[in-house]
Parts: sequence; C-alpha cells; structure tokens
Amino acid sequence: MTAADLSRLDTALPVLIARVDALAAQKRAHMAAGLLAEDRHQCDPTDHLFAALPCPHPELCSTAADYPGFDAWIAQQQNLNTAARRNR
Repeated sequence: MTAADLSRLDTALPVLIARVDALAAQKRAHMAAGLLAEDRHQCDPTDHLFAALPCPHPELCSTAADYPGFDAWIAQQQNLNTAARRNR
C-alpha cells in the first residue's frame, strides 16, 4: 500500500469528531430510553398483582426438602467463590 492509497482512506478530523459526537448522542439517547423504561416499570400500577401471584398457593412452592443436598452444594459453591476471590 502506498502513501496515496492511505490518503484515500484518511478521514478529516472534523468528520471523525462529528461521527464521535453522533455516536455519543446515540448512546445518551439509548441510556435515557432505558432509564425511562425502568421508571415506567417502577411505577407499574399492576406490579403488586404480579408479585402476589405465588402467594395464594404456598403448597405449590418448592422447599429445601424437594432438593436434598442442595443447601450443602450452595454452601460449597459460596466457599469456592470466596476462596477464588481471595486468591486473585
């Protein structure tokens, strides 16, 4: 590749600045849309109904007896995780 070839690929600084500004504006708009969606979710008037769905039938919820040994396995995983973080 020659210098002439590279000059055809070169982009003027104002064009790069405009592209970066456009990408930054797009990112800000995307973040704002996400924050607004989260706000709408927090203000959902029917959210309490969804949260109450499992309550009428607690007998259908699983318990520790349904998964023997699971609590010991979880404790082991937590210990391994703690040890791995200490050894970083």
